Amino acid sequence: MPKQQFPTDCERPANSSAVARRAVMVGVILAVLAGVAGLVGYLTRTEAPKPPPTSDSHSTPPAPHETPDPGARGTVAKPPHTDDPIVFAKAATKALWSYDTRHVSRAEHLSGLKEWMTDEKRYRDWKSVSGQVPGKALWTRMHDNAQHASASIEEGHLPEAFKTAMAQDPGAITQAYVYAVTVTGKQSIAWKHGGSGAEPRQVTLAVQCRPHHDCALSGVLPEVAP
Repeated sequence: MPKQQFPTDCERPANSSAVARRAVMVGVILAVLAGVAGLVGYLTRTEAPKPPPTSDSHSTPPAPHETPDPGARGTVAKPPHTDDPIVFAKAATKALWSYDTRHVSRAEHLSGLKEWMTDEKRYRDWKSVSGQVPGKALWTRMHDNAQHASASIEEGHLPEAFKTAMAQDPGAITQAYVYAVTVTGKQSIAWKHGGSGAEPRQVTLAVQCRPHHDCALSGVLPEVAP
């Protein structure tokens, strides 16, 4: 079997407005999740998210210019109509862990994921979500290798620190209504010539669920909150 790779995706530094929005969102979550280790590093990440493996080992080809179709959403599922943060987080995680490079461009895939994001820019950290998607060059190699992935979700829950903080100060969440939800499951990956693999995964999402509104994704936290 060809050697699998775990390349990293280098993203351009966020501009000042993006950093400011992330700071606000993180501040809100930290206020509710006080005591959850690792969340302070949200603004100063030193490690890029680990993209899915690819079985192709040849050199990286030049990445093509991506021009997304404004109406394209690829194969990403649509967000569910729910005001339950756990139900939404489980669906969002499945969307994040699923892709099909055989039929969808990276730009189309990202376009689909954007539909999950909150419209409130103050609590929207798109960089943390797009950072979960392999970069342009890697996506091209994965396409050449016919790589695609599906996800199965086992469970989702509010982290213990989140529930404790909420019990101590129920009003803390009422400014942004951003919930932390940890989801566990498995990602199954396949590629040409019958190659396949699977791995257990876990992630903590920031989900905004305002009263009388459908939930939306705020971002992906850099550390898993148990």
